Amino acid sequence: MTIRTILVDDEKLAIQGLQLRLEKYADVEIIDTCSNGREAIRKIKTEKPDLVFLDIQMPGFDGFSVVKGVMEIEPPLFVFVTAYQEHAVRAFEANAVNYLMKPVDESKLDDTLARVRQRIAEKKSAEEAEKLKSVLAEVAPDAVDHIPEDPEQAASERYEKLINIKDRGQIFRIDVDTIEHIEAAGDYMCIRTADNSLILRETMKDLERRLDPRVFQRVHRSTIVNLNQVRQVKPHTNGECFLVLDSGAQVKVSRSYRDVIARFVH
Repeated sequence: MTIRTILVDDEKLAIQGLQLRLEKYADVEIIDTCSNGREAIRKIKTEKPDLVFLDIQMPGFDGFSVVKGVMEIEPPLFVFVTAYQEHAVRAFEANAVNYLMKPVDESKLDDTLARVRQRIAEKKSAEEAEKLKSVLAEVAPDAVDHIPEDPEQAASERYEKLINIKDRGQIFRIDVDTIEHIEAAGDYMCIRTADNSLILRETMKDLERRLDPRVFQRVHRSTIVNLNQVRQVKPHTNGECFLVLDSGAQVKVSRSYRDVIARFVH
């Protein structure tokens, strides 16, 4: 798989630096570079890249204007690259794959490209499922009824719907949808719902395997949050955020996990 990529930045040195960093990735093909937002919109529409690294602060059309300007087509994946931390929340609101600070850190670039590959693979899987469904509609129409409308439905069925927790001599059956967040304390997990807190003897790693990752995301080294319970994002200093949950509880999102915001902010 080749990731056809366009770089957009009004600073020539910034583009050159990013080109050098991307050279080590054999699957990344830089098909063009742009020095302003207007040019970027034109090139994205004509070249239809898979991925765009996009500066935010540019004269005229800024990075967010570029995203809006290509919404009439199937847009590529965007990674914002900027020197200004205060744009982080808006970047995730634009559903960016990630948000990189200048100068670009190589380990964060590695992580970003891993996310890009995953997004592209998920998209291809959905497209393949639709193709299969079209073929089956012609040759075996009865079989189509057994294909989930949502390509991810079958995968989601393997995750827990209820969790049994033995706490204080009693066994509680907790609907996972009611869990607000989970906090780790060694080999114990504190399961918090809106009206209860229960202790589960299990490691965070093992518990994560049982929960749907599209709903339950780690936002801190020791905290998992139910994204469906989030009602507000509050930016904080140093690139951190707080998530305000339906109960009013606030959970910190550390800088290492700030990309999780993109999962529920559209």
